Amino acid sequence: MEKFCIQKPILLSFLLVLLLFFISGSFASTQNDEVDGRFRSGHEQVPVRVGLVLDLGSVEGKIVKSSVLLALSDFYAIHNGYNTRISLSFRNSHGEPLLALASAVDLLKIEGVEAIIGGNSLLEAKLLGELGEKARVPVVSLNSPVSLSLSKYSHLIQATHDSASEAKGITSFINGFDWNSVALVYEDHDDWRETMQLMVEHFHENNVRVQSKVGFTVSSSEDFVMDRLQKLKDLGTTVFAVHLSEVIATHLFPCAARLGLMGDGFAWILTAKSMNSFHESIDDFAEAMEGVVGFKSYIPMTKELQNFTMRLKNSLPVEEADITRLSISGVWAHDIAWALASAAEVTRTSNVSATLLEAITETRFKGFSGDFQLNDKKLLSDKFEIVNMIGSGERRIGFWNSNGSFSNRRHLSSTHNKLETIIWPGGSAQTPNGNSLRDSDRKKLRVLVTSSNRFPRLMKVETDPVTNELIVEGFCIEVFRASISPFNYEIEYIPWLNGSNYDNLAYALHSQKDKYDAAVGDITITSNRSMYVDFTLPFTEMGLGIVAPKERSMWVFLQPLTPDLWITSAAFFVLTGIIVWLIERSENKEFQGSWSKQIGVALWFGFSTLVYAHRERLKHNLSRFVVTVWVFAVLILTASYTATLTSMMTVQQIRFNSNEDYVGHLSGSLIANVALTSSSLRAMRSLGLNSAADYAQALLNRTVSFVVDELPYLKVLLGENPTLFLMVKTQSTTNGFGFMFQKGFELVPNVSREIIKLRTSEKLNEMEKTWFDNQLPYTSDDTSNPITLYRFRGLFMITGVSFAFALAALVVLWLRDKREVLVNSVKLFLWRQIINFRIHFTRSIHPSPLDDRIGENAVQMAQHVTDNNRNSELG
Repeated sequence: MEKFCIQKPILLSFLLVLLLFFISGSFASTQNDEVDGRFRSGHEQVPVRVGLVLDLGSVEGKIVKSSVLLALSDFYAIHNGYNTRISLSFRNSHGEPLLALASAVDLLKIEGVEAIIGGNSLLEAKLLGELGEKARVPVVSLNSPVSLSLSKYSHLIQATHDSASEAKGITSFINGFDWNSVALVYEDHDDWRETMQLMVEHFHENNVRVQSKVGFTVSSSEDFVMDRLQKLKDLGTTVFAVHLSEVIATHLFPCAARLGLMGDGFAWILTAKSMNSFHESIDDFAEAMEGVVGFKSYIPMTKELQNFTMRLKNSLPVEEADITRLSISGVWAHDIAWALASAAEVTRTSNVSATLLEAITETRFKGFSGDFQLNDKKLLSDKFEIVNMIGSGERRIGFWNSNGSFSNRRHLSSTHNKLETIIWPGGSAQTPNGNSLRDSDRKKLRVLVTSSNRFPRLMKVETDPVTNELIVEGFCIEVFRASISPFNYEIEYIPWLNGSNYDNLAYALHSQKDKYDAAVGDITITSNRSMYVDFTLPFTEMGLGIVAPKERSMWVFLQPLTPDLWITSAAFFVLTGIIVWLIERSENKEFQGSWSKQIGVALWFGFSTLVYAHRERLKHNLSRFVVTVWVFAVLILTASYTATLTSMMTVQQIRFNSNEDYVGHLSGSLIANVALTSSSLRAMRSLGLNSAADYAQALLNRTVSFVVDELPYLKVLLGENPTLFLMVKTQSTTNGFGFMFQKGFELVPNVSREIIKLRTSEKLNEMEKTWFDNQLPYTSDDTSNPITLYRFRGLFMITGVSFAFALAALVVLWLRDKREVLVNSVKLFLWRQIINFRIHFTRSIHPSPLDDRIGENAVQMAQHVTDNNRNSELG
């Protein structure tokens, strides 16, 4: 029934037809009292019809009906000039949600109501809320619990108490007496379960353990109640939070009294919903409730409220006329009636176009419950008075305000955080100690502890030679004790003496349930072990780490670049100087002089670009272009070098060489063995080590290049040697350490919650600092590799092409300037070749003694002509 929801029109129509047929006879006897909307004041009033769907056979229903009638009578007596009058129509739901739905449908179809008051249970509120959505009519629910399932109904208005504020108040009340556990007794019904769960969440958030939850229904027999209460007594429960209706309470407390649970040393706390349900006289079981503390929605007792209560009392039948105080539902009904009357007048004003729902949400006035103002369509009472049941009555002992404070004064904003003296069950004013289990009844927890002592900071188990007592200490056991302490168990530690194979430990815990309950130590959570035992949440960091010695080489500054990149960079520095010298030497005097000076200037200029310290002024645009490109390349090189050097100075560079390096790991550790055979940490040669001291020695004497293990072990190593080693890589490939319990053991979720609290409260970090010294160096998730020439080939290609372009442009400009000289030189060369050819040709045809002299004269004449031409050009 909790998830009942009408979504399909066909289903809704079919259901309503059946219901109307079923209850057609009951409507004949239903009251239809109306407040006539036509007062004889000389003009007709406009009626606004409002329907009430109530259980008119209950005291609560009668109070609400009378409260609404009296409230409207008072309202219109004050506002006699209003043009509207609320006209009421009543329907009796007999406490049945489906009858309430059918009644609401009848009011909409037959009476044409514009608003409905009803739905005092969660299911009724859902049904009427769904109906209100479809009919677009506001539905006002009185005292239904606040629920997320109701938030989707935009036409539903709730008047109820603030369950969250109440839960905080009860939790603070329990914490104020240093009680660490409570048994929750509740009514197993939709209306009670949801608000009960909110209280449970607040208990858990504030370290109050819910030792047991016991649910009853209105049909629960007395034997059933006695049996459940007896089980609570057997557990040693002394503090009870009660969340149920008056009907069940009349059976619960007499049974508790017969079992001795209402005597000295016990505490009973009633929620506001329980206290608000008490309407009839409790004389029959008042003695059994002696000393009970209850939270009640706080309503200031004013003269107007007292007068209203007296008039309402007189309007009730004689058998119900013994009420001394108006119920909270009656107070809310009064204020809702005034709000409806005010809103109805607003909607009928000519210049206002607001709907009745909008007008109600905007209504503000001072009502019996305080300042009337709807927040998110809810009228919440977040102030509570705390009462102590004494005799057949109750005594106010203080107040709880939503600001998180208690007060024993009427003024709720008081910061005085004390309550009046409480008379507890048994008639004693002495506060119960609240222990969930008496010392004689404490449960014993048999815990296996790992005893290899390889990492004493994690787990150390020794036997005292004098007392022969087992001494257990270390980080793991300290976390376990902090997690188990709220549950008051007597712990018996049993050493595990069968080695470091914790798979066998898990199987032993599983197969010997009569001997062991749990196991504690450096036990990693694995899927294989989880087949036999239940693990808590991990209390350490998850994953593997790699630790290596810190770098101490004096040549570390050379490591950021590979040798080929160093050589290439130096060559480009020299090349830059030479190219700039070639471009500038013809015009720039700073690049001229002796050969030694020119070589020095060229080299100096090239290397000075590294720190941008060159002082020579460049006059040629080509040289400026060359320097600009090279300075850009130098900027990238220096930035990369700086970043890589910084990383190497901080994080040790490790080269995973499976053929040369040994890898250290914890001997016998299945987790480390699996890691070393994985693709990311593959190593052909590994060396098993047994302790943090072995790790340190092997790393320092270079027996192993690095160590791979789970993070808790490595934290011990780093905490003991913070200046020698550092973690260079981590991988989240394991699940951390956890505590093992028998399958289905009740403590597993409770201990897991305690671990979460330790982590969020920083207590777990404090424990780590205590045991690990926590002076961990900077850790990097990745190692830095030297920069290679291949990675910068693009940069050098751009620079080389730029240099080649500059040289080509320089050659072109030189050729342009020397064009005439070059042309004449070519002509002269060609002329000489022609003359020589002619001489040789003549000699070969006419050989004679005179040929030599003639040829020589011809050559001399040609040389003379050439010299004259050259002199004329130079001149």
